[in-house]
Amino acid sequence: MNLGDHVFWIALGQIIWINILLSGDNAVVIALACRSLPPNQRRWGIILGTVPAVVLRIIFAIFIASLLNVPYLKFIGGLLLFWIAVKMILPEESEHHGDAGSTAGLWAAVRTIVIADAVMSLDNVIAIAAAAQGAGEEHSFTLLVVGLAISMPLVIFGSALILQILNRLPILIWAGGALLGYIAGEVMVTDPGIAPLLHEAEWLHLGAPIAGAVLTVLIALAITRMKQRRHREKLDLIS
Repeated sequence: MNLGDHVFWIALGQIIWINILLSGDNAVVIALACRSLPPNQRRWGIILGTVPAVVLRIIFAIFIASLLNVPYLKFIGGLLLFWIAVKMILPEESEHHGDAGSTAGLWAAVRTIVIADAVMSLDNVIAIAAAAQGAGEEHSFTLLVVGLAISMPLVIFGSALILQILNRLPILIWAGGALLGYIAGEVMVTDPGIAPLLHEAEWLHLGAPIAGAVLTVLIALAITRMKQRRHREKLDLIS
């Protein structure tokens, strides 16, 4: 590789900029998933969730052409991301006690991060892969791996910052969940098995993401109120 090749460095700069623009959603996912962890485990949750997510992106990048042509894959992923969005808004039912429970909570957060990031990474990888291919075949894979590796510190720093903000302003947890619901709706309507059916309903490309955000909040609110009512009923029975 000729390090003096200006095309390579231009493409690398484009990939870094793309990562800065696209890392926000992933940082929100990680921050929401780690918010209920004990303070001493939040950093590990961020790191352990980010590393496998980046590895998955590299794997996706290798098979991106095949993955994007699988009908209903993105639709199913969007449904999964929608449920994750609702689940992340809901308050924790109980605190974990002891090392075993705390460890279980850590791995549950990591699992949630990896699944959600896997769903959202398809479109992100397309943008990065396109920039990498612009530098030529001899540099494309190197740029792809380097660009995805660069996303790690961006996501780690961003999620740590967002986590601090969520701790100070818990109302933003609902905004974060709504953002994930918006992304879920956007992912679903761009599925290759669904998009051809919607070619005469262009408004759905805007309406579906908005509906995803609104439904996420409404469903989470309904479940929260139901749990609160059940809790009050239990307290009444005890008293």
